Amino acid sequence: MNAEIIAVGSELLLGQIANTNAKFLSKELATIGVNVYFHTVVGDNRNRLKNAVEIAKKRSQFILFTGGLGPTKDDLTKETLAEIVQRDLVMDEESFQSIKAFFKKMNRTMTENNKKQAYVLAGSEVLPNDTGMAPGMVFTQDDITYMLLPGPPSELEPMFKKYGKRSLLKRLGKCETIESKVLRFFGIGESTLEKEIEDLIDRQSNPTIAPLASDGEVTLRLTVKHSDKRKRKELIDQLEGEILSRVGPYFYGYDETTIIDEMAKLLQVKSKRIAAAESLTGGLFQEELTSIPGASHWFQGGIVSYTNEVKIGFLGVQKETIDTFGAVSKQCAMEMAENVRKKMKAHIGISFTGVAGPSPLEGKNPGTVYIGISIDGKTPEAFEYHLFGNRQTIRRRAVKVGAWEVLKQLKAE
Repeated sequence: MNAEIIAVGSELLLGQIANTNAKFLSKELATIGVNVYFHTVVGDNRNRLKNAVEIAKKRSQFILFTGGLGPTKDDLTKETLAEIVQRDLVMDEESFQSIKAFFKKMNRTMTENNKKQAYVLAGSEVLPNDTGMAPGMVFTQDDITYMLLPGPPSELEPMFKKYGKRSLLKRLGKCETIESKVLRFFGIGESTLEKEIEDLIDRQSNPTIAPLASDGEVTLRLTVKHSDKRKRKELIDQLEGEILSRVGPYFYGYDETTIIDEMAKLLQVKSKRIAAAESLTGGLFQEELTSIPGASHWFQGGIVSYTNEVKIGFLGVQKETIDTFGAVSKQCAMEMAENVRKKMKAHIGISFTGVAGPSPLEGKNPGTVYIGISIDGKTPEAFEYHLFGNRQTIRRRAVKVGAWEVLKQLKAE
């Protein structure tokens, strides 16, 4: 079954809200083997909605509508569809009683136009709305299945999970399931990674490989379709093994994890504590760490040493180091990392210094970044990076680079 999602609402086109419903529904439909090939967004206009439906009918066997089921005049999804499929709108008494009960519970007077929400297309299966008022509905006509869901995610998501998916599964009968796994990589560009696995991409069929670059890192989404769970795992594990045999050193985790998350897990597993000295990043690294529950088990503390006075007076960087090499230097980064580790009594010290821009500093261009790493019992190191982007992008990417350097050190131990 090939599907299309038609989101109705001018607010989506105006950018007032994001179309998160399409993301949610696409993910849910994939788990039951429904291929979503098109996302369409239409404003609150009857003629444009008609055109969108006529196009969808020619290419999709399942058309899912979101939004336009409310009480106002611009809520016109079911009225427009009723005209297209030539079905009457009829009052669903159970939904009407539910709407009246909702107003009574809220101690509000129900206006006449709210009655409109209780009307459904004749002959459709009604999907109850347990968290709002407008019911959903689903019906099949001329080998096309139509499903209408309310727009608010707080209503749409529970309705689809509890009623919509069940209804669709009954109509599908036995179906293949689509399963995905995301592999996350850092320290390698999208084009380089793709070149390393070019032959795998060229011969892909099932599973498939989809590369995606995102804010300084690369992901590969592996997607497999099969009715047997064990076979799905076998196929995707085999492909993953081939990929990691080629680009494994750049791999750091799966699905929705982050480099910070993986670093934190390894710090805890190895019973290591980290401390940070930040100049360039101004506390962003420490903010990322403390956003993770239980950070106190592995994060000792840190210093934001933004000025040279603080670097020298509080952090203990030698004045001669800054006078000779500058604050934006490997030498300064190493001293910052070493001193913060000792002051905080941590196993690992990390430092960030560099030029975020927009102007050069100490003769170095924006994007020049030094990450210092000090590990108890080892000689401090510093790593030079040249990042690109605006001021905030450079600072954000520097945080990822720092976590990546710590992660590599921890894995090597």
